[in-house]
Amino acid sequence: MPQIINLGKELLRINTQKNSIDYSHNEGRSWVMRCNNSSYGTFRDLLLYGRELLACTSKGIYVSTNNGYSFAIRCSNSSYGEFLNLQDTGRELIANTTKGIYYSQNAGRSWVTR
Repeated sequence: MPQIINLGKELLRINTQKNSIDYSHNEGRSWVMRCNNSSYGTFRDLLLYGRELLACTSKGIYVSTNNGYSFAIRCSNSSYGEFLNLQDTGRELIANTTKGIYYSQNAGRSWVTR
């Protein structure tokens, strides 16, 4: 589960100690907090998906269109279980959850059991 991703000229990471999204402009030598909002839940995974940044959290899937400065809920349906990590296969998103493996063909808005 990627906790550091390349986002153009910067790196983004999940800071697990502070439960924040941090960024670096110097290849990871130093980090600055970008987003720290406990209402999103605990950050677990990041995935760059087209022009969106998807965050897998303890409260669901969140989406950012501003490079991780803020997030909006994309999917919080507890019938899927807690989302643990995401993967882009090129055709669909795959999610590993506490209730099994799911796939989405609509950018994570809804999920089907695999």
